[in-house]
Amino acid sequence: MNKKDYYEVLGVSKNATDEEIKRAFRVLAKKYHPDVNKEPGAADKFKEIGEAYQVLSDKNKRAQYDQFGHAAFENGGASNFDMGDINLDDILSSIFGGGFGGFSSFSGFGGNSRSRSRSQRGEDLLMRISLTFEEAVKGCKKDIKIDVNEVCDSCHGVGGYGESTCSMCGGLGVIRDEQRTLFGIMQTQKTCPNCRGEGKTYKEICSKCRGTGRVVKNKTLTITIPAGVDSDTQLRLSGKGGAGSNGGANGDLYLEFKISDHKYFERQGDDIYLEVPVTITDAILGCKKEIPTLDGSGYIEIKPGTQNYTKLKLKGKGIKSANGKSVGDMYVVINVIIPTKLNHKQKDLLKELATTDLENENEFKDFQKSLK
Repeated sequence: MNKKDYYEVLGVSKNATDEEIKRAFRVLAKKYHPDVNKEPGAADKFKEIGEAYQVLSDKNKRAQYDQFGHAAFENGGASNFDMGDINLDDILSSIFGGGFGGFSSFSGFGGNSRSRSRSQRGEDLLMRISLTFEEAVKGCKKDIKIDVNEVCDSCHGVGGYGESTCSMCGGLGVIRDEQRTLFGIMQTQKTCPNCRGEGKTYKEICSKCRGTGRVVKNKTLTITIPAGVDSDTQLRLSGKGGAGSNGGANGDLYLEFKISDHKYFERQGDDIYLEVPVTITDAILGCKKEIPTLDGSGYIEIKPGTQNYTKLKLKGKGIKSANGKSVGDMYVVINVIIPTKLNHKQKDLLKELATTDLENENEFKDFQKSLK
């Protein structure tokens, strides 16, 4: 099923600022929140709005989406977004300051007045990978080693054994305090210091994870790097980041690439440039020249009278873009080499050539006129 453009979902332009995106989400979230809007389809609309905001409010995800569209989250091990990846409770709390229009919870979307049961998404990770020019152009497979936080297999992520309800907060995870003021009763709450907001304590702390519920593991991942990636390309691997908590989704792993220079080719976007040295006689008389290309050897025709730094275009001989929608071109730049060492015979030939009339070209005539 084709997904609707995220910018259209929020009703903003592709050049919208972060504040404009936030403002649009605020308005739509109030309109379609299930506690307010009971119309059929409102809940699905609310999910769609939350998904769009999660992508467009994140600098890295927005850059990925702008470059590849929804396909950015469908390849390289990535998957479509679902509500497991989106904590609308956190999103709305960050925008509306913890109280959304007076509603105590975000019904049906993972919200809960007990912070201990709120699912939290794992942290995103960033890794930089070095590639050769050929690996970036053709694509490749790479084994990478990375340290990630994973759920402790000893305590299954809870952090201890012999669970019991926290006696200080009664399992709420927060302690509430009421104060009577001139303006009425003011209620405040803070995280319970005894259970650190979990709402539960343990008779015995897990020795393997030391109560955190997470352990660091070194993993080797085999990743497929698509053809055409460039130094400014960022690849997202969904769910390959840190482990979530309380059933929350894993974070993502972002890959950035450092690409080494090629001995002959220079890359500009999806186009490549090749400087080809030719002799004076080749430039004057013309010739066929064998050159390297991304697909092996090829030939170009240098016409008689070719000038220095002439640029020849080979259409479609460049780099296939990372999204697979286009292919760049190859440009061959002619570099006429002036010899610095000549034997007697070569000098005599050039002297003989100098006696002929070589100044009939318009460039010479215009230059001579400028001196008069």
